[in-house]
Amino acid sequence: MAKTQTAKFKQTVNAPAAQAYRAFTNSTALREWMCDGATADARKGGRLYVWWNDGYTASGEFTTLTLNKKVAFTWRGRGEPDATKVQVSLAEKNGSTVVTVTHSGFGSGKAWAKAVKELTGGWEYAMENLASVLGSGPDLRIATRPMLGIMVDAFDAEIAKKIGVPVADGLRLSGTLEGMGARAAGLQKDDVIVSLGGKKVTGNTLAGALQGRRGGDTVPVVFYRGQEKQKVMMQLSRRPLPEIPATAGQLAEAVRKMYAELDVELAKCFEGVTEEEASFKPTPDEWSAKDVLAHLLAGERDGHSFITEAIDGVGRWYDGFGGNVEARHTAVIAAYPTVQAMLEEYRRNEIETVALLAALPPEFVARKGSYWSLAFGFLQPPFHNHEHFNQIRAAIEAARKK
Repeated sequence: MAKTQTAKFKQTVNAPAAQAYRAFTNSTALREWMCDGATADARKGGRLYVWWNDGYTASGEFTTLTLNKKVAFTWRGRGEPDATKVQVSLAEKNGSTVVTVTHSGFGSGKAWAKAVKELTGGWEYAMENLASVLGSGPDLRIATRPMLGIMVDAFDAEIAKKIGVPVADGLRLSGTLEGMGARAAGLQKDDVIVSLGGKKVTGNTLAGALQGRRGGDTVPVVFYRGQEKQKVMMQLSRRPLPEIPATAGQLAEAVRKMYAELDVELAKCFEGVTEEEASFKPTPDEWSAKDVLAHLLAGERDGHSFITEAIDGVGRWYDGFGGNVEARHTAVIAAYPTVQAMLEEYRRNEIETVALLAALPPEFVARKGSYWSLAFGFLQPPFHNHEHFNQIRAAIEAARKK
């Protein structure tokens, strides 16, 4: 019988064993510290599937589940020679838990050497992140990940043809953010990024390309501007980290204040604007001011689903939302045909968002990683809003010049 290798990882986390057990058995919890997508059917014989933005996936099934003490599952990673086994043991003492992960069944040879190296590095980083997420809350993958300062738009072969780009895979920019690396490097609307730091970039692989990078790093960026392929050096921006309020009530109040300031700016965008001007599309492929407002309204509604799914822990299997579906904008405008009606509905949805945040259950807030991730998402600097406000102003200006 061929000899096999075993790797063991031990980490003390400042959390009870129940939270550590959940971290290995709940789909949402797995995404909070380990992977980018997950589905977990936590029963003996139930399936486990985990996925990362860099394209690595692993699947298996649960073989042992002893509540708050032990979890075991098989593991078959993409490109690995054979299936292996993972066993997790939990030992709680004085409110903290020692988490021991034993990954066994590795063979020998070049293929296994590569797999073992990658899995070992992955587990070491993941266990460090587990301690942070369960202990104090921050997801190190987010807290240390740099930013480009870009806004992205849909991209496919048809759009590529319209904008004159000779490739159908890449990241199409709808704009760049003031003070961030992309704008400083000269990138602009309708540029299509195809490579960053030597790694191929599409709409789903940007996070993988940024893996291991830090704010302040300088990387080569390859992109198309029309038919011309260009390369620039970009300094990645450091990610601003908001102060996370201690309670749900304080979080709700912080978001309410941010909304109040943004609502004033949004209202000014539409002062003296006619319905005809608000409905004008600068080009057939561009949004009108009403389209942008419908997009903001739809996004606010999505936020309600995001909150409830975070509380339940049984939401989407990966952290992502749908794209900018034109049919949805059309439906919103049909339901709220005037700017005033849409603004009023938008504000009602903001009130609902704040109320949802204020009503976060204490047991959810006590799960520091879950609460940190949710709060972080809502307390980001409102770059998205400001860019769309500029889009509204530009559409109205174009309507007045026609």
